[in-house]
Parts: sequence; C-alpha cells; structure tokens
Amino acid sequence: MKKTPAKKTKQQANVRPVVSKATIKDTNKRQAKPCFNPWSLSIYVYWFIILFFIAATFYILGRSHNSANMNNVRITEEILLQANDYYESGKTKLLAGNIEEAITDLTASIDAGVASVESYILRGEAYLQSGDYRNAMEDFNTALSKDPANAVAYYDRSLLNTRLEDYAAAMNDINNAMAANVTHPSQFLQMRDLYAKRGQLNLWMKNWEGAIADYTNSLARPEGSVNPSVYAERAEAYTAIGDLSAAVNDYGSAVRVISEQIQGAPSVEERESLSNRAMGYFEKSAALNLKLGNTEMARVDLESAYTIAVALNDAETTARLQELINGINETVEQ
Repeated sequence: MKKTPAKKTKQQANVRPVVSKATIKDTNKRQAKPCFNPWSLSIYVYWFIILFFIAATFYILGRSHNSANMNNVRITEEILLQANDYYESGKTKLLAGNIEEAITDLTASIDAGVASVESYILRGEAYLQSGDYRNAMEDFNTALSKDPANAVAYYDRSLLNTRLEDYAAAMNDINNAMAANVTHPSQFLQMRDLYAKRGQLNLWMKNWEGAIADYTNSLARPEGSVNPSVYAERAEAYTAIGDLSAAVNDYGSAVRVISEQIQGAPSVEERESLSNRAMGYFEKSAALNLKLGNTEMARVDLESAYTIAVALNDAETTARLQELINGINETVEQ
C-alpha cells in the first residue's frame, strides 16, 4: 500500500532553504562563463583571408614593378646610346659649319627624352649662328635651368644678348660666366677670354676705365694665347680718356702679335686677313702720333701701312696712303 506523504505544516512551508555564500559565489562563476560562439571563429578566419589576399596582391604588384624597372633600365640604356649618337653627329656637323643639319641631329638627341645640358647649349649655339635668336635664347635658358652653374651657357647667352644689343643683360651674363668658371672651371673657357669679352662690353658701354682694367687682366693671364684685338681695343679706351701715348704703344703691341701670327697662319686667306688688320692699326697709330706731334713716327707708321697695301695688291688703299705720306713730307719740308 502506497504511503502518503505527510503534509507540511504552514510554518514548514514558509521556511526557505539556507544557501551558503560559497554556494552563491560558485553559482555566479558558472553563470559568467562564456559559451562557445561559432560566428566568432568565422570572423577571425574571414579577416585572415582578407589580409592574406592583400599581402599577395602587394607581392605580385611589387614583382611587376621591379620587372618594369628592369625593362626601363634596358630601354634607357638604348635611348642614351641613341641620344649620344645624335649629339656627337650634331656636334661634328656644327663644327663643320652644317648648321641646319646640326640643329636636326641635336633636336633628335633632345627629343629622345634624355637630353643633356650640352645638347641644349650646342643647339643654342647653332640657332645663334643661324640667326634664330628666339630659339637660341630658349635653349640657353633651358640649359641654365638644368645647370645654374654652367659657365658656357652664361657665356653663350652673353654673346646672344650682345647681338641683341642688350648690353646690360650681356654684362650680367658674362659676370655670371666668370663666377661660374672660377667655382666650376670649364675646359672650353679661359679666364683670359672672359676678361677680354667683359672689356669689350665695357668699351661699348663707354666704361673706359672698366674696359682698360679688364683688358689688362686678360693680357696678364698665363693661359692661352694673346688676341691682338685686346691690345687694339684697349688702345681705343686709352684714346677715349686722352692717354694717346698708351694707345700708340698698344697699337704697336697689336701689330707685333699679328706679325707672329702671320708666320704660323695656315692659309693665304688668314694671312691676308691678319695683314689687313695690321695695316689698319698702323694707320690709327699714325693719326695719334700726329696729334702728339710725333710727325716722324707718324710717317713711319704710314709707310708700314703702305708696304702692306702694296703686298696685298690693294691699289685704292695704296694711293690713299701715298697721299698721306706726301702730305706729311710737305709739312716737314715747310
């Protein structure tokens, strides 16, 4: 027979089971423990895959870039060789006087995409010789933008500005050329020539003292050979300030230099050109000697000029000089 459980009294029913603090703490720990979430693992895997593909993409692009660089090196070497061939051809043609062909080759060298400063300078010189001053100026400016310390580019632009009669700009360029040539010497320029060029600009700008100083510095330089024009142009500056004796001496020095050059002249044309210059210097010296009252020296100068005119078969100049000599002789006799 099934036993019927006894009913709890009201007091027993209201009694709550006693739970210790340790039991409560242990229960809380079990409730706080996180349960496994399969989506968490999926997210980690997803980001891992993304990072892997990013890294792989950069790796592939890097290899492609390196390969392209290697191809560019090969192409650049070919372009450099081609540009250099055009440059050398243009330089040769320019020296031979084939100006238009030189411009064509130098343009091809520049258009190759690896143009050197020298290519722009040479093409600028070719344009200068052809009378295309606008393109010459552009090339010299480009050369200087690439190499601000290039003495040759400054010198060439000075020559161009001189032809354009912008003497102030030409003077600024020749000063820059001299400064650049001191810090970065050029094998194509000598300080002797730079001083002479600046002296010429000072002469045209009527800065007589500056011209004399520059010509004197040019003559004092040890490198290169003396240009007789330096003596003759300094004589003009001396004449302008009234130092006629110094001017006569300079004309005499110019003639001596020409006499030495005539002996080594390689052609008849060059000897005749030098002889004509000497004849002109003798006439100028004669005129100054007359102003100084040196009549005898003036006659000697004119007779020297007369001798050269006869040797050159210059009948007109011979007749004119003979009249001048006769006039001096008449003055002396009186």
